[in-house]
Amino acid sequence: MTLRIECADGANRDRAVAAALSAVRRGDLVLLPTESAYALATDAFSSRGVAALREVKGYDRRNSLPVLVGARSTVAGVAARISDDARLLMDAFWPGTLTLLVPAQPTLAWDLPSDSPLAVRMPVHPMALALLAKSGPLVVTSANLPGLPPPTDVDDALVELGSSVALALDAGDLADLDALPSTVVDVTGEVPRVVRAGAVSLAALRGVCPAVLAEDEASGA
Repeated sequence: MTLRIECADGANRDRAVAAALSAVRRGDLVLLPTESAYALATDAFSSRGVAALREVKGYDRRNSLPVLVGARSTVAGVAARISDDARLLMDAFWPGTLTLLVPAQPTLAWDLPSDSPLAVRMPVHPMALALLAKSGPLVVTSANLPGLPPPTDVDDALVELGSSVALALDAGDLADLDALPSTVVDVTGEVPRVVRAGAVSLAALRGVCPAVLAEDEASGA
């Protein structure tokens, strides 16, 4: 049975963080609020948790999984290198709705592929940040079954995912928050390039890093 903790507007935050921290360290799956929808999260270094998350989503071990961090400094531990452009973008837009694709650190003892870029982001939602400050990096994915939209309500997420979720942090309906997904920028090469447009505009990105290529520019269209 899923434990559910009401934590809208900061209510029960200490209890929610403590319970979520215990859960992810056990390798359990936690329903976590982000800016626009609920995500399924677990400890990035838990083989049990990552395997459970992949099973729920129908992924195999070749699938890379996004990682949330609670501080910019954490990226140095999970990325093989961080370019100057990547640092500029992190300083300008983190915490925020910008995901960076960085070269993965190949020596880490986790079950994420080292031969593909690692998607990493520092979220805005205060509950997510409070947990990340204690837990370290979390592997996350949208809390929906394949083919269904990401849920903005805990009840909808639990209907889809059921008993696979050990703990649900209920921060209320997220539908009225920023509905756009994060912008994804690949910073693994010499020039940053947008691979998915989203909440952070190209103009805003170029205001910080003029070299950023748009999606059509990056593809050669």
